[in-house]
Amino acid sequence: MLEELRISSLGVIDSSTLELGPGLTVITGETGAGKTMIVSALGLLLGGRGDAGAVRTGARAARVEGVVDARRLGGFAEAVDAAGGEVEDGRVLLARTVAAEGRSRAYVGGAAVPVTTLGELAMPLVAVHGQSDQHRLLQPRAQREALDRFGGEAVAELLAAYGERYAALAETERELADVSAAARERAREADLLRFGLGEIEAVAPVAGEDTALAAEEDRLAFADTLRTAAEQAREALSSEDDSPDALGAASAARRLLESVREHDPDAAALADRLAELTYLLSDLAADVASYATSVETDPARLAAVSERRAALTALTRKYGESIDEVLAWAEQSAKRLLELDGTDERIAHLRAERDRLREELADLASKLSAARTEAAGRLAAEVTAELALLSMPDARLSIEVRQHDAVPTDDGRQPLQVGGRLLRFGSGGVDEVEMLLAANTGSEPRPLGKGASGGELSRVMLALEVALAGTSPVPTFVFDEVDAGVGGAAAVEVGRRLAQLARSAQVLVVTHLPQVAAYADHHVVVEKSSDGSVTSSGLTVLDDAGRERELSRMLAGMSESDTALAHARELLEVARPARAGA
Repeated sequence: MLEELRISSLGVIDSSTLELGPGLTVITGETGAGKTMIVSALGLLLGGRGDAGAVRTGARAARVEGVVDARRLGGFAEAVDAAGGEVEDGRVLLARTVAAEGRSRAYVGGAAVPVTTLGELAMPLVAVHGQSDQHRLLQPRAQREALDRFGGEAVAELLAAYGERYAALAETERELADVSAAARERAREADLLRFGLGEIEAVAPVAGEDTALAAEEDRLAFADTLRTAAEQAREALSSEDDSPDALGAASAARRLLESVREHDPDAAALADRLAELTYLLSDLAADVASYATSVETDPARLAAVSERRAALTALTRKYGESIDEVLAWAEQSAKRLLELDGTDERIAHLRAERDRLREELADLASKLSAARTEAAGRLAAEVTAELALLSMPDARLSIEVRQHDAVPTDDGRQPLQVGGRLLRFGSGGVDEVEMLLAANTGSEPRPLGKGASGGELSRVMLALEVALAGTSPVPTFVFDEVDAGVGGAAAVEVGRRLAQLARSAQVLVVTHLPQVAAYADHHVVVEKSSDGSVTSSGLTVLDDAGRERELSRMLAGMSESDTALAHARELLEVARPARAGA
């Protein structure tokens, strides 16, 4: 239950505290006094959009605080704790500020939280209904949502399962459309990859082969030059015709030093080094001679190597800078080709998944329609009974749950086959819900927007909310002038029914009707005052005498009229049994 509401610098309200108790609390006041600001304050606590224009002129920020008794709200204290807030003595302080420059902040149990978190926590606590909700009730979607609320867990579970399959079907159809649309491009890409892989497979290159063949081609192309150079080098190292050569010179130098090595250790060391040099020169001359012999002129091999290199070059021109890169491209392309070749399989899989989801969706849609139809009968009966208590004894509310056969659509989406019919379907199922009202005996049921006056629509919405309260109860109901268009005996019955609703919930009503205000357990008046430059409003809880004067004002526009006062006392006396819970 909401125990206290504190408002500061919001609209015409400078600073006011509204202490709320159980039962029915009515809020009255002159037009323009600021009654709706109380509803706006509650909207801020419920996470509604903060409007900087609602901040009182000259104030830095508007602030709204609400004290909630959480002792009987299962799970609420735990949710507050999870948000980082504190619960003190079973109570939680919810707060919202809106700065004049537009910045908004929210607090739960003293902890700063996002506005959405405040809304998620507070929304299940309060149900706010205003004249805009009456107009919304004329919309088929709102009527279907109201029926679903009344259907309770049975409808909610089916609707959740349907919504899950609907989302999965939408995703599957989107992917299928993307894959199918790209099939031609994929086929073209696959053909190019197959051609490239075919070229590489025909050449069958080996890693590093291009480098090795380049070296071999150079050697074969310059075979005569290499052999001549090698033979001349061998002759310079070790001549076969006693011409001066390196080996001979080294040997002569060695002999000279050998002849004097016994006279000087350094000369001996140099002689040893020359000995090593002669051995090396001898081995080197032999290796050079062997190399000269191995170099052969092979025109056939040279042609074969040149041809192979040309084939490899053709590959490196298209698929990589080197044969190693060509082979890497081939490996990646082979994997990609497997993916592309799997497109047909992917399309087949997606089509099968789509068909499966459509079958499951059709089954759930059928069950959802049946559950809604059953709930529609019960809801219509309960609302009709409520209307009888609201001075509409001959009124009958009926609720039609119908489906529409599919027609061709621009998006080409296939309809859903349910029970042998091809039906239009959406995220909420295949059903269209329409509430029909027959306001009088013998009249034909007509849609609410065509068959109900403003006062009748107000009572239909109140009856509907009372019926919904039994299946999805909330601790606090707020009605903002939902009795517009109602008067006379009907207004008395609206007050009596609100008093009955207040036996099981906390009810706040903003009203202009004295017949409704007379049934209140607590009567709060919003009074406007002005010092000549600034207008402000305050909240006052009325005592018995104050209630009589306020009801007199509401009845006759004069708070001290004897006739109006007598009428006010009569209204209060008529409402006394309802206030006492009789």
